[in-house]
Amino acid sequence: MTTTSSISSEEAAAKAAAVWPQTLVGAGVLLTGLGLAYGALDISSDAGYGGVGPNFLPWLTAIVLMICGVFILWEARSGGFRELDPPTGAERAFWPGFVWVSAGLLINAAVITSLGFILSCTLCYVMAVQGLRRATGQPSGAPRTWLVDIVTGLLISAPVFWTFTQFLAINLPGLTSTGWF
Repeated sequence: MTTTSSISSEEAAAKAAAVWPQTLVGAGVLLTGLGLAYGALDISSDAGYGGVGPNFLPWLTAIVLMICGVFILWEARSGGFRELDPPTGAERAFWPGFVWVSAGLLINAAVITSLGFILSCTLCYVMAVQGLRRATGQPSGAPRTWLVDIVTGLLISAPVFWTFTQFLAINLPGLTSTGWF
């Protein structure tokens, strides 16, 4: 009987130790929402196109973050994340994958004005996916895999570009001056 109670007390101690990081995450989300709300106070509320002012989205985001933060705090303080799966990752970080993803982001920032939004974001996507594939041990060097990644990157970045430039009238760098690429 002593063994059973010591196991349950060890499990209880481990669970109690796991509550603090979860509480910190909830507090961080709540504080981020509060900070965004504080910043939104300085944004004009004059109605713009469609009757929505420029402060609408920051306020909406701040409110949603604050609600999520409160729920995360409540969940953490009432027993922790109960449906949390055990960690499945490696014990150590996979640095080559980190380098691939980081290089993709940095190269995107460096070439977006010369290559345009679509091609630079496609390049960023391809490099990030290559890093993630390598980190999970998936095959990544085959020409077909590269082609699939390039096509997928184009299929994601092109509609985003066209949505921002044609429908929202937000200027993004294009490869040509036609506004369509």
